[in-house]
Amino acid sequence: MVRPGPAGDALALAAGALGVAAYAPLGWWPLAVLAPVLLFSTWLEASVARAAWRGFLFGLGFFGLGVSWVFHSIHEFGQAPGWLAAGITAAFILALSGFPAMVGALGNRYRGAGSRLVIAYPALWTLAEWTRGWFLTGFPWLLAGEPHADSPLAGYFPVVGTYAVGWIGLWVAGVLVWWSRRPPLRPAVWLGVALGVVLAAGGWLHTWPWSRVAGPPLEVALVQGNIAQDRKWAPEQFEPTKALYLELTAANWDADLIVWPETAIPAFYRDVRDYFQTLAEQAVADGVTLISGIFRYDPHGRRMYNSLVRLGDPPEFYDKRHLVMFGEYLPLRGLLQRLGDMLVIPMSDLSPGTGRPLLHMLDGRPVGVGICFEDAFGRETSAAFPEAQLLLNVSNDAWFGDSLAPHQHLHIARLRALETRRFMVRATNTGISAVVDPYGAVLTRAPQFETRVLRATVTPLRGETPFVRWGNAPWISAALFVLLILELRRRGRRPGPAPQPGAG
Repeated sequence: MVRPGPAGDALALAAGALGVAAYAPLGWWPLAVLAPVLLFSTWLEASVARAAWRGFLFGLGFFGLGVSWVFHSIHEFGQAPGWLAAGITAAFILALSGFPAMVGALGNRYRGAGSRLVIAYPALWTLAEWTRGWFLTGFPWLLAGEPHADSPLAGYFPVVGTYAVGWIGLWVAGVLVWWSRRPPLRPAVWLGVALGVVLAAGGWLHTWPWSRVAGPPLEVALVQGNIAQDRKWAPEQFEPTKALYLELTAANWDADLIVWPETAIPAFYRDVRDYFQTLAEQAVADGVTLISGIFRYDPHGRRMYNSLVRLGDPPEFYDKRHLVMFGEYLPLRGLLQRLGDMLVIPMSDLSPGTGRPLLHMLDGRPVGVGICFEDAFGRETSAAFPEAQLLLNVSNDAWFGDSLAPHQHLHIARLRALETRRFMVRATNTGISAVVDPYGAVLTRAPQFETRVLRATVTPLRGETPFVRWGNAPWISAALFVLLILELRRRGRRPGPAPQPGAG
């Protein structure tokens, strides 16, 4: 067992860095269990303060490596000075590291290794991640459940969702640490039986048909234009960009669905209406649905939106609902205006949409849609159900260059397919465009930084998974309940006031 001291601190930091390898692009999912095993072992014999410190060190290793791409996007493409990009990235990593620090501090308030390892740490971690998913608009990235898309726990995604899958994986880690302490035989055997049941049920659930065929197969064409971010907004690039997308689409009018990426044409829809009208006429004549990312301006409300348009007569729009802080809007504008002026980000004063994330193909078939970061939010993706027969996401991950982020983002798209049991088609500007099946497997993908049209056949599906129907509420409530029981037990064990002389 790791004792308090520098060795335990170093192990916590190393465990965080090691845990990143469980995520894309490496995807070594057993490390999603090993990393918390190492961290939990450093917490057990630590004081509350030391556990908080070690949780913070774990976060520095984990987020410092796992979201290092934030610096790249702010400095290279946001054109922020190096010192400012480093400062923003450091502040972001420090803030995220506070979450595992809180888990360590709160968990070590409870007595008993078993209570901490099997109940407190996993439940608190799940609640911390859930909070991170909505606090200050949310950053549900690098969640504990994500690597288990490839583990024996994959079958739980359509039942309980990503947060609760993470809880199960952390519970497994806690059981392993508890076993390493050579506990009494009877509870060890019962936990072993429970672990076997959990793993076997995960495999069985993965084969369960949560959805069924809703129509004939569809041929999709995902257009990856590969316009570098530092050229995308250059005036001289505008006409070549329009011509490129026309050229790439011309050979694919035999598809049922053609998808262009986020803001494929860097302009407002109203300014390229004639360009899209020509395409709409071709699409309608051929019975092809063409969906593209585009900016939209509402002259009545004087608002700008990051949108999707389904070409047709009339066109159908979806406006992005979950905007990226600093990238698409500036929070606390009165206080942070000067900071915003130092970032050169086009179209960074957008408004959030309010409609459901649905578009319809020309035959009326409903498609659940999302723009870029929106597919990180499982419950928001579920807002397209039960109608959606297919999931579609468009993105411009060129902002992150050749970093971990595009790979992590594709993996997140796999989770949405798993949770909803739908095919996911994903068109991006510079990659990684891909098609994911309802079991989370990548059927085909386009190489990064190549101009490519990715073709695939997908099947429309219908039906609601338990997660789509009930969301995270049952499992977050369960985590709160078990912690309430622990807290009541902790308070009940407190010694009462010392008897006064002469009392009684």
